[in-house]
Amino acid sequence: MSSVYTPNTVSPGRPLKVLVAEDNIINQRLVVGLLTQLGYTGMVVSDGEKALKCLSKMRVDLVLMDVMMPNMDGLQALAAIRAKEAVEGGHLPVIMATSHDEPGDAARFKKAGSDGYLAKPLELTRLQSEISRVLIKS
Repeated sequence: MSSVYTPNTVSPGRPLKVLVAEDNIINQRLVVGLLTQLGYTGMVVSDGEKALKCLSKMRVDLVLMDVMMPNMDGLQALAAIRAKEAVEGGHLPVIMATSHDEPGDAARFKKAGSDGYLAKPLELTRLQSEISRVLIKS
């Protein structure tokens, strides 16, 4: 299997596979619970390095990436994903998430290469809406 970060082919009736990069255990449980309610499969890693390792071994449809994590933060991991895509092709949708919601965050993350943005705490309808928007765009 290629190590290019490309999403699985999304088809009706097949649940999305979402990689959740989040270091806070409470947020991990919340996000996986929300994804489960939406009928998606959530896999959790606790930092950007682990997200990149996971992406090199498996295909996912989307990444929900916390901005502030230990070892490698979300923006560093996003940069590595986009650098790899620039060389090998493909595009993996990435939604950045942060609890430090500041004016201009959405534009800053978009400039860094993200496809979407969510402020924490996450809630079901906003999560569903942003995932749908990002996947339609991709």
